Amino acid sequence: MNLPVAVEVMRPLPALLAALRPRQWAKNALLLIALVFAQRASDPASVRAALLGVLSFCMLASAVYLGNDILDLERDRLHPEKRLRPIASGRLSIGLAAVTAVALCASALLLALFLPRTFLACALGYLALQIAYSTRLKHVVLLDVFAIAAGFVLRIVAGAEAIEVPVSNWLYICAMLLALFLALAKRRAELTLLGREAAQHRAILAEYSIQLTDQLLTIAASSAVLSYALYTVSAETVAKFGSDRLKLTLPFVLFGLFRYLYLVHRQGEGGKPERVLFHDFPMQINLLGYALVAGWAVYSRL
Repeated sequence: MNLPVAVEVMRPLPALLAALRPRQWAKNALLLIALVFAQRASDPASVRAALLGVLSFCMLASAVYLGNDILDLERDRLHPEKRLRPIASGRLSIGLAAVTAVALCASALLLALFLPRTFLACALGYLALQIAYSTRLKHVVLLDVFAIAAGFVLRIVAGAEAIEVPVSNWLYICAMLLALFLALAKRRAELTLLGREAAQHRAILAEYSIQLTDQLLTIAASSAVLSYALYTVSAETVAKFGSDRLKLTLPFVLFGLFRYLYLVHRQGEGGKPERVLFHDFPMQINLLGYALVAGWAVYSRL
Protein backbone atom coordinates (compact mmCIF):
# COMPACT_ATOMS: atom_id res chain seq x y z
CA MET A 1 0.00 0.00 0.00
CA ASN A 2 1.56 3.32 -1.02
CA LEU A 3 1.74 6.24 1.39
CA PRO A 4 -1.15 8.39 0.04
CA VAL A 5 -3.52 5.39 0.12
CA ALA A 6 -2.39 4.46 3.63
CA VAL A 7 -3.01 8.02 4.84
CA GLU A 8 -6.49 7.98 3.28
CA VAL A 9 -7.32 4.68 5.00
CA MET A 10 -6.08 5.91 8.38
CA ARG A 11 -7.84 9.29 8.22
CA PRO A 12 -11.19 8.21 9.75
CA LEU A 13 -9.58 6.18 12.56
CA PRO A 14 -9.37 9.01 15.15
CA ALA A 15 -13.05 9.84 14.57
CA LEU A 16 -13.98 6.15 14.75
CA LEU A 17 -12.08 5.73 18.02
CA ALA A 18 -13.85 8.75 19.49
CA ALA A 19 -17.22 7.34 18.39
CA LEU A 20 -16.47 4.11 20.26
CA ARG A 21 -16.37 6.23 23.46
CA PRO A 22 -13.52 4.39 25.19
CA ARG A 23 -14.04 6.41 28.37
CA GLN A 24 -17.43 4.76 28.71
CA TRP A 25 -15.68 1.41 29.01
CA ALA A 26 -14.99 2.32 32.64
CA LYS A 27 -18.60 1.33 33.35
CA ASN A 28 -17.73 -2.25 32.47
CA ALA A 29 -15.49 -2.43 35.52
CA LEU A 30 -18.79 -3.34 37.19
CA LEU A 31 -18.25 -6.85 35.83
CA LEU A 32 -15.36 -7.17 38.30
CA ILE A 33 -17.47 -6.53 41.40
CA ALA A 34 -18.51 -10.18 41.74
CA LEU A 35 -14.88 -11.24 41.29
CA VAL A 36 -13.80 -9.08 44.22
CA PHE A 37 -16.67 -9.77 46.64
CA ALA A 38 -16.74 -13.49 45.84
CA GLN A 39 -13.07 -13.54 46.97
CA ARG A 40 -11.91 -14.82 43.58
CA ALA A 41 -9.48 -11.98 42.75
CA SER A 42 -6.52 -14.26 43.54
CA ASP A 43 -7.77 -17.07 41.29
CA PRO A 44 -6.12 -16.76 37.82
CA ALA A 45 -8.88 -18.66 36.00
CA SER A 46 -11.58 -16.44 37.47
CA VAL A 47 -9.60 -13.30 36.68
CA ARG A 48 -9.17 -14.38 33.06
CA ALA A 49 -12.88 -15.15 32.73
CA ALA A 50 -13.87 -11.83 34.29
CA LEU A 51 -11.53 -9.84 32.03
CA LEU A 52 -12.82 -11.69 28.98
CA GLY A 53 -16.31 -10.69 30.05
CA VAL A 54 -15.21 -7.06 30.42
CA LEU A 55 -13.74 -7.11 26.91
CA SER A 56 -16.94 -8.59 25.49
CA PHE A 57 -19.09 -5.91 27.11
CA CYS A 58 -16.73 -3.12 26.00
CA MET A 59 -17.23 -4.20 22.40
CA LEU A 60 -20.98 -4.57 22.87
CA ALA A 61 -21.23 -1.13 24.46
CA SER A 62 -19.28 0.53 21.64
CA ALA A 63 -21.48 -1.20 19.06
CA VAL A 64 -24.54 0.19 20.85
CA TYR A 65 -23.05 3.71 20.97
CA LEU A 66 -22.44 3.63 17.23
CA GLY A 67 -25.99 2.43 16.62
CA ASN A 68 -27.46 5.12 18.85
CA ASP A 69 -25.44 7.85 17.16
CA ILE A 70 -26.73 6.71 13.77
CA LEU A 71 -30.34 6.63 14.96
CA ASP A 72 -30.10 9.99 16.75
CA LEU A 73 -28.08 11.74 14.04
CA GLU A 74 -30.49 14.60 13.30
CA ARG A 75 -31.38 15.16 16.95
CA ASP A 76 -27.72 15.17 18.00
CA ARG A 77 -26.96 17.91 15.47
CA LEU A 78 -29.26 20.22 17.43
CA HIS A 79 -27.67 19.43 20.81
CA PRO A 80 -25.02 21.86 22.16
CA GLU A 81 -22.62 19.02 23.06
CA LYS A 82 -23.73 15.99 21.03
CA ARG A 83 -23.42 17.91 17.75
CA LEU A 84 -19.65 17.54 18.16
CA ARG A 85 -19.82 13.73 18.07
CA PRO A 86 -18.02 12.17 15.08
CA ILE A 87 -21.14 11.01 13.20
CA ALA A 88 -23.23 14.11 13.93
CA SER A 89 -20.37 16.40 12.91
CA GLY A 90 -19.72 14.47 9.69
CA ARG A 91 -16.22 13.36 10.65
CA LEU A 92 -17.30 9.70 10.53
CA SER A 93 -19.45 8.23 7.79
CA ILE A 94 -22.64 6.34 8.62
CA GLY A 95 -21.49 3.40 6.49
CA LEU A 96 -18.22 2.89 8.35
CA ALA A 97 -19.97 3.32 11.69
CA ALA A 98 -22.60 0.71 10.79
CA VAL A 99 -20.05 -1.84 9.57
CA THR A 100 -17.94 -1.34 12.70
CA ALA A 101 -20.99 -1.74 14.95
CA VAL A 102 -21.91 -5.07 13.34
CA ALA A 103 -18.31 -6.32 13.53
CA LEU A 104 -17.99 -5.35 17.20
CA CYS A 105 -21.31 -6.96 18.09
CA ALA A 106 -20.38 -10.22 16.35
CA SER A 107 -16.93 -10.26 17.99
CA ALA A 108 -18.41 -9.61 21.44
CA LEU A 109 -20.86 -12.49 21.14
CA LEU A 110 -18.12 -14.75 19.79
CA LEU A 111 -16.01 -14.01 22.87
CA ALA A 112 -19.04 -14.73 25.05
CA LEU A 113 -19.11 -18.27 23.68
CA PHE A 114 -15.88 -18.98 25.58
CA LEU A 115 -17.67 -18.23 28.85
CA PRO A 116 -20.62 -19.96 30.55
CA ARG A 117 -23.85 -19.93 28.57
CA THR A 118 -25.46 -17.83 31.28
CA PHE A 119 -22.94 -15.09 30.48
CA LEU A 120 -23.95 -15.26 26.82
CA ALA A 121 -27.57 -14.91 27.95
CA CYS A 122 -26.62 -11.76 29.90
CA ALA A 123 -24.79 -10.36 26.87
CA LEU A 124 -27.78 -11.00 24.63
CA GLY A 125 -30.08 -9.54 27.29
CA TYR A 126 -27.93 -6.41 27.48
CA LEU A 127 -28.00 -6.04 23.70
CA ALA A 128 -31.78 -6.55 23.59
CA LEU A 129 -32.25 -4.02 26.40
CA GLN A 130 -30.18 -1.41 24.56
CA ILE A 131 -32.13 -1.93 21.35
CA ALA A 132 -35.41 -1.65 23.26
CA TYR A 133 -34.16 1.50 24.99
CA SER A 134 -33.01 3.13 21.75
CA THR A 135 -36.21 2.38 19.87
CA ARG A 136 -38.91 2.64 22.53
CA LEU A 137 -38.10 2.72 26.24
CA LYS A 138 -36.26 6.06 26.19
CA HIS A 139 -39.57 7.63 25.17
CA VAL A 140 -41.50 6.26 28.19
CA VAL A 141 -41.32 8.28 31.39
CA LEU A 142 -39.68 6.48 34.36
CA LEU A 143 -39.19 3.32 32.30
CA ASP A 144 -36.34 5.17 30.60
CA VAL A 145 -34.38 5.55 33.84
CA PHE A 146 -35.17 1.99 34.91
CA ALA A 147 -33.84 0.77 31.55
CA ILE A 148 -30.61 2.73 32.06
CA ALA A 149 -30.30 1.29 35.57
CA ALA A 150 -30.96 -2.24 34.30
CA GLY A 151 -27.96 -1.89 32.00
CA PHE A 152 -25.72 -1.33 35.03
CA VAL A 153 -27.24 -4.24 36.92
CA LEU A 154 -26.86 -6.57 33.93
CA ARG A 155 -23.16 -5.80 33.87
CA ILE A 156 -22.80 -6.91 37.49
CA VAL A 157 -24.86 -10.05 36.92
CA ALA A 158 -22.81 -10.84 33.81
CA GLY A 159 -19.62 -10.54 35.85
CA ALA A 160 -20.97 -13.06 38.35
CA GLU A 161 -22.05 -15.45 35.61
CA ALA A 162 -18.64 -15.22 33.93
CA ILE A 163 -16.99 -16.72 37.03
CA GLU A 164 -20.00 -18.87 37.94
CA VAL A 165 -20.86 -17.43 41.34
CA PRO A 166 -24.37 -16.55 42.54
CA VAL A 167 -25.43 -12.91 42.75
CA SER A 168 -26.39 -12.10 46.32
CA ASN A 169 -29.67 -10.37 47.02
CA TRP A 170 -27.79 -7.55 48.70
CA LEU A 171 -25.61 -6.95 45.65
CA TYR A 172 -28.65 -6.86 43.40
CA ILE A 173 -30.54 -4.40 45.63
CA CYS A 174 -27.58 -2.06 46.15
CA ALA A 175 -26.68 -2.13 42.46
CA MET A 176 -30.21 -1.34 41.32
CA LEU A 177 -30.62 1.58 43.70
CA LEU A 178 -27.24 3.09 42.89
CA ALA A 179 -27.88 2.64 39.16
CA LEU A 180 -31.23 4.42 39.48
CA PHE A 181 -29.44 7.26 41.29
CA LEU A 182 -26.99 7.64 38.39
CA ALA A 183 -29.75 7.45 35.77
CA LEU A 184 -31.80 10.13 37.51
CA ALA A 185 -28.71 12.32 37.87
CA LYS A 186 -28.25 12.00 34.11
CA ARG A 187 -31.80 13.23 33.49
CA ARG A 188 -31.33 16.17 35.86
CA ALA A 189 -28.09 17.15 34.15
CA GLU A 190 -29.86 17.15 30.78
CA LEU A 191 -32.64 19.35 32.13
CA THR A 192 -30.11 21.79 33.56
CA LEU A 193 -27.97 21.91 30.42
CA LEU A 194 -30.79 22.27 27.89
CA GLY A 195 -33.14 24.46 29.94
CA ARG A 196 -36.39 25.40 28.22
CA GLU A 197 -35.29 23.68 25.02
CA ALA A 198 -34.87 20.30 26.73
CA ALA A 199 -38.00 18.75 25.23
CA GLN A 200 -36.92 19.79 21.72
CA HIS A 201 -33.74 17.75 22.06
CA ARG A 202 -35.24 14.78 23.92
CA ALA A 203 -39.04 14.59 24.02
CA ILE A 204 -39.15 12.55 27.22
CA LEU A 205 -37.60 15.45 29.15
CA ALA A 206 -40.95 17.23 28.91
CA GLU A 207 -42.24 14.64 31.40
CA TYR A 208 -39.57 15.54 33.97
CA SER A 209 -38.74 18.60 36.01
CA ILE A 210 -35.77 19.49 38.16
CA GLN A 211 -38.01 19.36 41.25
CA LEU A 212 -39.22 15.85 40.40
CA THR A 213 -35.74 14.49 39.65
CA ASP A 214 -34.45 16.01 42.91
CA GLN A 215 -37.13 14.18 44.87
CA LEU A 216 -36.43 10.90 43.08
CA LEU A 217 -32.69 11.36 43.57
CA THR A 218 -33.23 11.79 47.31
CA ILE A 219 -35.23 8.55 47.47
CA ALA A 220 -32.68 6.60 45.42
CA ALA A 221 -29.67 7.92 47.33
CA SER A 222 -31.24 7.32 50.74
CA SER A 223 -32.36 3.81 49.84
CA ALA A 224 -28.95 2.95 48.37
CA VAL A 225 -27.09 4.07 51.49
CA LEU A 226 -29.48 2.27 53.81
CA SER A 227 -29.34 -0.99 51.84
CA TYR A 228 -25.54 -0.89 51.67
CA ALA A 229 -25.28 -0.16 55.40
CA LEU A 230 -27.54 -3.13 56.20
CA TYR A 231 -25.50 -5.31 53.84
CA THR A 232 -22.22 -4.54 55.59
CA VAL A 233 -23.52 -5.65 59.01
CA SER A 234 -25.84 -8.46 57.94
CA ALA A 235 -25.23 -11.91 59.41
CA GLU A 236 -24.63 -13.28 55.91
CA THR A 237 -21.87 -10.73 55.21
CA VAL A 238 -20.18 -11.16 58.59
CA ALA A 239 -20.17 -14.94 58.16
CA LYS A 240 -18.78 -14.72 54.63
CA PHE A 241 -15.93 -12.33 55.36
CA GLY A 242 -15.24 -13.38 58.93
CA SER A 243 -15.87 -9.94 60.47
CA ASP A 244 -18.04 -6.84 60.22
CA ARG A 245 -15.14 -4.70 58.98
CA LEU A 246 -16.90 -3.94 55.71
CA LYS A 247 -18.98 -1.41 57.64
CA LEU A 248 -15.86 0.79 57.65
CA THR A 249 -16.43 1.41 53.95
CA LEU A 250 -19.73 3.17 54.66
CA PRO A 251 -18.15 6.67 55.09
CA PHE A 252 -16.64 6.35 51.61
CA VAL A 253 -20.03 5.43 50.14
CA LEU A 254 -21.66 8.39 51.88
CA PHE A 255 -18.95 10.79 50.74
CA GLY A 256 -19.18 9.48 47.19
CA LEU A 257 -22.93 10.07 47.02
CA PHE A 258 -22.65 13.46 48.73
CA ARG A 259 -19.86 14.50 46.37
CA TYR A 260 -21.83 13.36 43.33
CA LEU A 261 -24.90 15.30 44.47
CA TYR A 262 -22.70 18.35 45.01
CA LEU A 263 -21.37 18.04 41.46
CA VAL A 264 -24.90 17.59 40.11
CA HIS A 265 -26.36 20.58 41.94
CA ARG A 266 -23.46 23.01 42.04
CA GLN A 267 -21.28 22.11 39.07
CA GLY A 268 -23.86 20.93 36.55
CA GLU A 269 -22.27 17.48 36.31
CA GLY A 270 -24.00 14.12 36.43
CA GLY A 271 -24.78 13.64 32.76
CA LYS A 272 -21.68 11.54 32.30
CA PRO A 273 -20.53 9.48 35.32
CA GLU A 274 -17.27 8.61 33.54
CA ARG A 275 -16.43 12.32 33.33
CA VAL A 276 -16.73 12.57 37.11
CA LEU A 277 -14.58 9.46 37.50
CA PHE A 278 -11.78 10.76 35.30
CA HIS A 279 -11.80 14.45 36.22
CA ASP A 280 -12.90 14.86 39.84
CA PHE A 281 -9.89 14.39 42.11
CA PRO A 282 -11.80 14.13 45.43
CA MET A 283 -13.96 11.38 43.90
CA GLN A 284 -10.86 9.55 42.68
CA ILE A 285 -9.26 9.69 46.14
CA ASN A 286 -12.50 8.51 47.71
CA LEU A 287 -12.76 5.55 45.32
CA LEU A 288 -9.16 4.62 46.07
CA GLY A 289 -9.88 4.77 49.79
CA TYR A 290 -12.96 2.60 49.36
CA ALA A 291 -11.02 0.05 47.30
CA LEU A 292 -8.25 -0.20 49.90
CA VAL A 293 -10.58 -0.57 52.89
CA ALA A 294 -12.92 -2.96 51.06
CA GLY A 295 -9.96 -5.06 49.93
CA TRP A 296 -8.71 -5.27 53.51
CA ALA A 297 -12.18 -6.12 54.84
CA VAL A 298 -12.85 -8.82 52.24
CA TYR A 299 -9.44 -10.50 51.96
CA SER A 300 -7.59 -9.94 55.23
CA ARG A 301 -8.04 -12.47 58.00
CA LEU A 302 -5.90 -10.54 60.49
